[in-house]
Amino acid sequence: MITAEKTRAEKIVDRLEEVYPEAQCSLEYEKPYELLISVRLSAQCTDARVNIVTKELFAAFPTLESFANAELSEVERIVRPCGLFHTKAKSIIELSKKLLGDFGGRVPDSMEELLTLPGVGRKTANLILGDVYKQPAVVTDTHCIRICGRLGLSEGSDPAKVEKQLREVLPMERASDFCHRLVNFGRDTCSARSPKCSGCPLSDLCEWQGKK
Repeated sequence: MITAEKTRAEKIVDRLEEVYPEAQCSLEYEKPYELLISVRLSAQCTDARVNIVTKELFAAFPTLESFANAELSEVERIVRPCGLFHTKAKSIIELSKKLLGDFGGRVPDSMEELLTLPGVGRKTANLILGDVYKQPAVVTDTHCIRICGRLGLSEGSDPAKVEKQLREVLPMERASDFCHRLVNFGRDTCSARSPKCSGCPLSDLCEWQGKK
């Protein structure tokens, strides 16, 4: 059943598609497991810094086996600029061992299996499913939660609850790309502290704009 909210959501998806024709992940990677590692490093860190760090990291450890057998101190040294370096380094090594031991070195393609990996939550799992396996996915990162809340597409700040709400209104075959576009839109226009409401391409579709 097509509801008014679904119609409005599709208009928002259409509009952002016009503004940002190219929808792609801002994290740089070549192999699926590298995306997992990059997302792990991105917690409380910018994607730009992660991309700088992973260039050295993936050169030092070019295979999943090399990550699994890595010295914790060496991984810590490289990922230190990303913050929380001990926890992140430890989970990267454990993640690599789990992928090799339980999945034959292949990144799994189901939510249930992805969630068994160390350091992987629904946000990361959705990113893998959408970008690597082209499955319908909703990545509820900070940009998505903030912007969809302002637009009136979702309520609250709990990622799992926001994901559930968005799955009910978004055209799911376009949802993964929509989430990537939200990141660009959040950086360019709908920032957390000083959103540029004047001239915003979504101003006529935004509930928060009307409330202001």
